[in-house]
Formats: sequence, C-alpha cells, structure tokens
Amino acid sequence: MGIIRDYMKITVITVGKLKEKFYREAVSEYGKRLSRYCKLEIREVEDEKTIEGASEKAQEQILAREAERILRFLPENACVITLEIEGRMYDSEGFAEKIRELGINGVSHIVFVIGGSIGLHNIIKERADLAVSFSKMTFPHQLMRVVLLEQVYRAYRIINGEPYHK
Repeated sequence: MGIIRDYMKITVITVGKLKEKFYREAVSEYGKRLSRYCKLEIREVEDEKTIEGASEKAQEQILAREAERILRFLPENACVITLEIEGRMYDSEGFAEKIRELGINGVSHIVFVIGGSIGLHNIIKERADLAVSFSKMTFPHQLMRVVLLEQVYRAYRIINGEPYHK
C-alpha cells in the first residue's frame, strides 16, 4: 500500500465527555499507539440534556446547539468525516485505503465527528466530505470513540504493511 511518511493530523470531535474510566483508558492507549503514525487531537464539546420522548422540534434545537459547538472546531482546510448510520461502510482494508488515498491527495488533516445521543444536525452532515458507518447498529458515542480510534490505528498498521488481527 505504501508508507505514509508525513504525519497526518487526526482530530476527533465528539459530543459529550467520556465518563467511564475504562473508556478513558482505552482512548489513552490508542492515543499512545497512534502517536507513531499521526498527531491525534480529541475535542469534546458539551452535550445537551436529551429528554426521553422529546418532540422533533426539541430534538432539532438540541442538535442545533451541539452543531454550533462542533462548527467552532471544524477548520476550513480539513477533510471532515462524520460517523453516521447512513454513511458508507468500509472493511478495515478499504478504510485504510481511504486514509492512504487522502494523504496521497494532499490531505494533511482529517477531522472525524461523532454526534451525541440523537445524532448530528444536518448542517454538520452537509459540511462533511464523507460520511462513514461502522455498522447498521447504534452504538453509545463513548464506545464509538474507542472503536474509531482502534480502526484508525488498524488502518495505519495496514498502510505500513505491519501485522494486524483479522
């Protein structure tokens, strides 16, 4: 596949904080592992309280407030990739190839966006260069952060011809 020699910057913007220690430890571990491949930055934006059974209008207002916070951290020149159930699905090799391809085409900064408990506002989805789905299932956004970092780490291992678990 070819080795990426220049460090790419990877930013993960997430709605909400990691509350459980085991999630924080997993994110920290993948951060350490990724440090040899890229410059990783994680930006947490405050999530809005979501009441069970909230009306569509209330949900729209929640998503809009979260979107305002996300937009503050979206640089103009970055490739923005949202994580969405409706997004494109890749296998690990395909995901690695996409990251490699972006680097070859001059992208030096990828921003992944993970929404909160009710997803992402359309303004964020429209700003995205690519929407990616890891499954048709819904995952807690805290777990999704760990899954994303594991897959980015796996992608760099694949790109560099290093062993990884299949």
